Amino acid sequence: MGVAMTEVNEREYNAIRDGTAILPLADASPLIVRGADRFDFLHRMTTNDINSLRPGQSMVTVLTTPAARIRFVFTVVCREDDLLVLPSQGESQTLASHLRSQIFFMDQVEIATLGAGRWRVVGAGAESALSGYGYLGENASDGAWWVADSALFVRQDGYELSGYEMVAPGELAERIVDKLTRGGVLLSDSAAYEARRVELGRPAPGHELVEAYTPLEAGLAWACSDRKGCYTGQEIIARQVTYDKVTKGLAGLDCDDTVAEGEAVQVDGKPAGMVTSAAYSPSLGKQLALAVLQRPHNAPGTVVSVMRMDGSAVRATVAPLPFQ
Repeated sequence: MGVAMTEVNEREYNAIRDGTAILPLADASPLIVRGADRFDFLHRMTTNDINSLRPGQSMVTVLTTPAARIRFVFTVVCREDDLLVLPSQGESQTLASHLRSQIFFMDQVEIATLGAGRWRVVGAGAESALSGYGYLGENASDGAWWVADSALFVRQDGYELSGYEMVAPGELAERIVDKLTRGGVLLSDSAAYEARRVELGRPAPGHELVEAYTPLEAGLAWACSDRKGCYTGQEIIARQVTYDKVTKGLAGLDCDDTVAEGEAVQVDGKPAGMVTSAAYSPSLGKQLALAVLQRPHNAPGTVVSVMRMDGSAVRATVAPLPFQ
């Protein structure tokens, strides 16, 4: 549903935008992929160049269907003796089951679940907060990971909200979160996080990154390597790029009134796409949405109609991303 003005906690939103905010990630237990074939195993199934990873690095990759539709999006962290997989929220068990089902008889691969929790640390003050408590690694560039005080941190600039993933078990995590919230905010829910994500035009699992779309359509082309060989769905993605066959794309909608995820978008009475995320923007003072729209209707300046569930229509204008 769309997020109304009163539903976005101002303190939490301001922490995400200008300070430090910590979002607990539920049902997102990391997976450990071990064995001599661990790189080739993930490389042959997903869109990014897993074989190029070296210890200290990480990358976001997409596991696609044979039709090149998004099935899972996750981060792969390369450690000395294994690969740590960070699933999207709510997908740890289903991703683990799927990966195990893809292990061939001769594959030297084992998959286990790591008993640790995950948090997302975001905001303009996140780097300073982590540095102040000695949690920022010497090499804290995008995609780098490091261990500090026995917790693992990963920097991610391009995925969801720019920030840091923290992986740590129970009491250790509580102690670190307690320190970070002395000058920051522990988010009570995801409403403010989602509002900021929509403002920035970042696609997310469960919204844009779903099986209805390919990575190219949903704004995740940067996680699709053009330097690797076959993977499930690769031929379709390659044709989309080579022959300019990406017929739809992620767009922003500046809405005249509240809209909701799942509502249809029309142009001149004809289907043009669907709203994938919606939120009220406290900083802009208006209702915003993300939608995957057919070309050329995803071009900025296009006027569209969002068809509400009750049959009424809301006027919206396609806007460039990010909104600000």
